[in-house]
Amino acid sequence: MLRALHITRRQWIKAAKISAASVAFAFVVFLAFKPPLLDTVSFSHAVFDRHGALLRLTLSRDEKYRLFVPLNDIAPHLREGVLLHEDQYFYRHAGVNPVALGRAFVQSYLLRNRKIGASTITMQLARIQYGINSHRITGKLWQIARAVQLDLHYSKDALLEAYLNLVPYGYNVEGVGAASFIYLHKKPIDLTLPESLTLAVIPQNPNKRRPEHANPAKPALIQARNRLFERWLETHPESADQKPFFTLPLATYGVENLPFRAPHLVVNLLAKYKTIGQIHSTVDLDMQTMLENILRRYVTDRRDIGINNASALLVDTQTMQVIASIGSADFFNKPISGQVDGTNAKRSPGSALKPFVYALAFDQGLIHPMSVLGDAPTNFGSYSPDNFDRDFRGPIPAHDALRLSRNVPAITLASQLKAPDLYQFFTQAGIAKLRTKDDYGLSLVLGAAEVTMRELAGLYAMLANDGMLQPLVFRMDDTQTPKREPLLTGEASFMTLDALRDTPRPYSVSEAHRVYWKTGTSNGYRDAWTAGVFGHYVLVVWVGNFNGKNNPALVGVRTAAPLFFAMVDAIDEKEPHPERIASKPNHLRLRKLDVCATTGDLSSEGCPALASTWFIPGVSPIHRHDVYRKILVNIATGKRACHFEPGLTEYRTFEVWPSDLRQTLQKAGIRKPSLPPREQNCDNTTAPSSGRAPVITSPQASVEYHARLTDSASEAIPLNATADGDATSLHWFIDNDYFGKSVPGESLSWHPKPGRYQVRVVDEHGRSAATTMLVSLAQ
Repeated sequence: MLRALHITRRQWIKAAKISAASVAFAFVVFLAFKPPLLDTVSFSHAVFDRHGALLRLTLSRDEKYRLFVPLNDIAPHLREGVLLHEDQYFYRHAGVNPVALGRAFVQSYLLRNRKIGASTITMQLARIQYGINSHRITGKLWQIARAVQLDLHYSKDALLEAYLNLVPYGYNVEGVGAASFIYLHKKPIDLTLPESLTLAVIPQNPNKRRPEHANPAKPALIQARNRLFERWLETHPESADQKPFFTLPLATYGVENLPFRAPHLVVNLLAKYKTIGQIHSTVDLDMQTMLENILRRYVTDRRDIGINNASALLVDTQTMQVIASIGSADFFNKPISGQVDGTNAKRSPGSALKPFVYALAFDQGLIHPMSVLGDAPTNFGSYSPDNFDRDFRGPIPAHDALRLSRNVPAITLASQLKAPDLYQFFTQAGIAKLRTKDDYGLSLVLGAAEVTMRELAGLYAMLANDGMLQPLVFRMDDTQTPKREPLLTGEASFMTLDALRDTPRPYSVSEAHRVYWKTGTSNGYRDAWTAGVFGHYVLVVWVGNFNGKNNPALVGVRTAAPLFFAMVDAIDEKEPHPERIASKPNHLRLRKLDVCATTGDLSSEGCPALASTWFIPGVSPIHRHDVYRKILVNIATGKRACHFEPGLTEYRTFEVWPSDLRQTLQKAGIRKPSLPPREQNCDNTTAPSSGRAPVITSPQASVEYHARLTDSASEAIPLNATADGDATSLHWFIDNDYFGKSVPGESLSWHPKPGRYQVRVVDEHGRSAATTMLVSLAQ
């Protein structure tokens, strides 16, 4: 029996040795395994303005305010204060301080005194990271093992960084990053010594020491902070001059004071950059706040006329950075759909797109700023555009047609654009969600294609940047090289802006600033716009209602322009802006030319006044005018003479305008003397053919017509043309077959069958014009 017992004991010893070896091996393997540090931790996302001011701090996935901050972005005295308060030998031990552990064991378990802690920063990190209950002996041993393991695999700086990002600060606030922004409204790198030591002492007892907005000077917090400062002075006697600051009241805040600024832009950035913990936006919070206040007051003052919403976007044209972005008048107002981002919503821009028609026309050599355009009733197939004021002004310089937003001249120019036309230009400019070209027709000029405020701001910034299209920038730390695409020349861009500079302003606005701006009103009075360039900024303003309800008050110049200029004045007062546009001709291929003020053509005898205009050499059209004509007149009868006879005839100057413009001038009450009739013995067929040839206004070669097999008047195609002022009759030919006679300004009705036709018109002086057209069978 004894022998059996002896064998059993030997076996037990052997088994114990094997077990110990196994445990030791397992422990070695455990230590060799590199544990995760912060890889599995969910952090908050923070969005800042361009100067580092917090715009929003989100909750982490586990409902914590926990913002990762690199160690180098934490104030050195906060790091040192934490080490002094929690673990002054952190950089010397191997994760565990055996001296402190021994002292704690003696005090707590042998002498039965008050329990004291001996956890190093590494041990605290292990407890937080791995959820260890360190109040039990087994938990404490596990905590020690984990601490040793962490110390073996990570540098001291990495461990301190992890600790400072996970340490509890009361409520659901963890880490010095979140604590600094929430409690002190500061970045961790910007903390003063009193603030740093305040944050250093909170984690030791967060329930008693956490700051509260209603009670910032908690005795437990202040006393612990001041005790730490006394210890700090032992190693930093040079900080004695900081003592007065420790007697000042401590300004702290709470979670309820967390900001949510520039909400629409912030929401957009958080959705787009989900993997970035700290997003540094381009927004200037001071500028954002100022413009928000102006916009809200403006909307509030106009609620009695049915206006309850507006949006605004401010862009720096030099960097294309978005400086302010206001999506609505009130993000939290459900009745006005406040959470809709008006800067990124598709709306009809009305006439705000007209400048780009003129810019393309300048580039394609169709006009220069003083080219005379016709603002007269015109048919473009079945489309008969009108002006906003229901009136026409007759001959008008392109410069004035743009600044006064005349519809007919803009549509006429758009119909003449080639490669690119306006639709192709918008496609190249990246305007999203365009329908097919045929869906718009020429109504594209008047805002039929919806755009976002961001897209419109990009287009106007292109004019300021010499025709170079560039994307908007929303992040300061965006490392992508911006795409730059030249869509217009610098010359055309400047001439367009130069015309916009003279746009009449609202009567109540000071004209102290040089602003290049344009308004827009959508069809049906649903949207009022103003967009413009001043200094190095582009500002776009929209006023309306997101429900699309029409309102006669929503007129660009009356509703959006006053808000636009209120913002321009405020920006200029806050930050006087240098002029950029006026000096551009010094660097561009532009020249000045004197032309006849009333015709826009090169000056010649008979022109009553001259005007100066910009032109692009080799591109801009420069002609000699034929409006002012010298006509041989019989002195006695006042009629046009056939032959010069000294003493009996003389040359007199007459204004000879095309028929459509003459009629428009007459409607406006402007009477121009008519050409005198010819003497009876004059033969019209032998008279010299001068003046302008007819211009066919209907049918249009660019329009495809559809015909039904009926002679209904509603299906007729009008034959119409403008003619020189000396023409009294027009003769029409279809495929060389005579069709009929009309008077300039009147039309003939034609009912064609499907097919391709040549339409020609000839006046009584033999001047002619022709066009081809396609008629297809209507579906």
